[in-house]
Amino acid sequence: MMQVADTVLMIRPAAFGYNAETAANNHFQYPGDLDAAEVQQGALQQFDSMVAVLRSEGIEVVVVEDTIEPAKPDAVFPNNWFSANNERLTVFPMFAPTRKLEKRSSIIDALKERFVVKHTEDWSHYENTKHYLEGTGSMVIDHANKTIYACLSPRTSGDLVKLYAKQIGYTAITFTACDEQGRSIYHTNVMLCIGEGFAVICLDAISGEAEREAVKQPFLKAGHSLIVITQAQMAAFAGNMLQLKNGTGDRFITLSQTAHRSLEPAQVAQLEKHGKLLPINVSFIEQEGGSVRCMMAEILLTRNDDC
Repeated sequence: MMQVADTVLMIRPAAFGYNAETAANNHFQYPGDLDAAEVQQGALQQFDSMVAVLRSEGIEVVVVEDTIEPAKPDAVFPNNWFSANNERLTVFPMFAPTRKLEKRSSIIDALKERFVVKHTEDWSHYENTKHYLEGTGSMVIDHANKTIYACLSPRTSGDLVKLYAKQIGYTAITFTACDEQGRSIYHTNVMLCIGEGFAVICLDAISGEAEREAVKQPFLKAGHSLIVITQAQMAAFAGNMLQLKNGTGDRFITLSQTAHRSLEPAQVAQLEKHGKLLPINVSFIEQEGGSVRCMMAEILLTRNDDC
């Protein structure tokens, strides 16, 4: 199973902005001083710039336009509602009512036409029992070692993590993690990034020495280089990175300019061993609680024309 995608899907936002529903447990989000039109325009500009940066390096980006109605302020974060890996497309149960509106069968159908998909599942029915699992926001997956890492939160059900892991033949490692104020971290992918041979992780966020070791040891056993970030760096989205590759196999590590500025020179040097760093300005989008990794749904599927 491949770990690094050469194709990502991104949703160009039509109604981006602060979402009170998700702010209830996404403490990376805060209301700014700009009006809604300014925030939307800023997000569009930064979205388009990010797409241009990725494409300039030969990374394939599938851009889908968000629909104006109904308004979906978080549509720019598609990796939460679906995943594409292991010849499987899964649609996930979402916590916030406005986020449930992001699910579009047309996107799933288009991916099935273009890529090899042998299994399609929709787990939305778990929303009826208030069990949620928000895709590769809730789960950070080490495909090379068939391990799923997930910090438990109102958006991440431990039972569903284990069920998903069982379905794809992986091992699930669940744990609790909090910010410096003791609040649950809403998504695992703001504190953990896994690439080929490395992991970026905020160990200080994990609750208790025993849990820290339970998370840390599998990485060391697998030979991963651990790049440990602080709580302050996590708050600057330094955990929200994604390793990608282009068509010729060159590796890149995408991260925000905010995250890049928070890193120490030694951490930058460690990361550069695993790919060219691509710091991208997404400051408007980060104001609403997500960064570059959240904006990309990686497509870990074989193309139909490659079979």
